[in-house]
Formats: sequence, structure tokens, C-alpha cells
Amino acid sequence: MLLNEFIYFKPDAESMEDNGRYNPLEDSTVLKSSDLRKTPRLTLKVINDLRKAGDAREQEQKENLVVVRQMYAMPSEDEAGGTV
Repeated sequence: MLLNEFIYFKPDAESMEDNGRYNPLEDSTVLKSSDLRKTPRLTLKVINDLRKAGDAREQEQKENLVVVRQMYAMPSEDEAGGTV
């Protein structure tokens, strides 16, 4: 079971949320006995999928950065209650 299944699984959905990182139908990491290569062949499609996964990760980091900045921002004087 993948860690992503715990993080991105929606109980009301039938499968994991499409986050642009993993497509189980195109997973070629399982080797067969007839495979002579140690790793799969690097094709333009694989490179494009890696680029898309990197773009998805960058987008997630930008969204998380907004939340973190808001969470750890210094409160203004109005929010802090002012001076006593």
C-alpha cells in the first residue's frame, strides 16, 4: 500500500485523488523475468511524466507556503488586543 493512499484518499471517492503524480496504469517499475535491463528505458513520455510530477510538487509547495506564512505571521495590533 502506498503512503499516498493514506494522505490523498477520499472516503467518499472510489480511488485516490488525481494529484498529477502517480498513474497506476502506467507503472512500469515491476520487472518481469524476460527484462534484461535493470531499469526501464527512459523515453520522452517518461521524461514528460516526470516534468508533470515536478510541476505538481511545485504547485503543492506554493499552496503550503501560503498556509505556513499565514499560520506563522506576526499578529497585527488589532488582532493582538492592543496595549493594556
